[in-house]
Amino acid sequence: MATLGLIEYENASAEVRAVYGDIMATRKTDWINNFWKALAHDPATLRRTWLSIKEIMAPGALDALTKEMLYLAVSATNQCGYCIASHTAAARKAGMTDAMLAELMAVVGMANETNRLASGYQVEIDAQFRTS
Repeated sequence: MATLGLIEYENASAEVRAVYGDIMATRKTDWINNFWKALAHDPATLRRTWLSIKEIMAPGALDALTKEMLYLAVSATNQCGYCIASHTAAARKAGMTDAMLAELMAVVGMANETNRLASGYQVEIDAQFRTS
């Protein structure tokens, strides 16, 4: 259960309903997920977070599938079960296959392992890796 509970649309303030409406319109859906319902206890945080997500996840140099898979990779690394579920669903909707998910998780696992090894051994960065 969310620490402060969830704010359903029918119980939301006008300010929160406006954000909920934008989320549903942008995502072409008729429901609000629990993440947003939990954030609705602080309308300023809800609005700011939604606007940032909306901007970052909008079409750009990276396609929607790549963005969702990156979000999923970071969520797995940060061990956020909610975000893993949410962004796995979004990545699948954008075209991620089971094989892509398996390979992504292999890369995430390897990156975490080698990152820890490089940090633990305090490996000096090669001059060839430095950009000017």
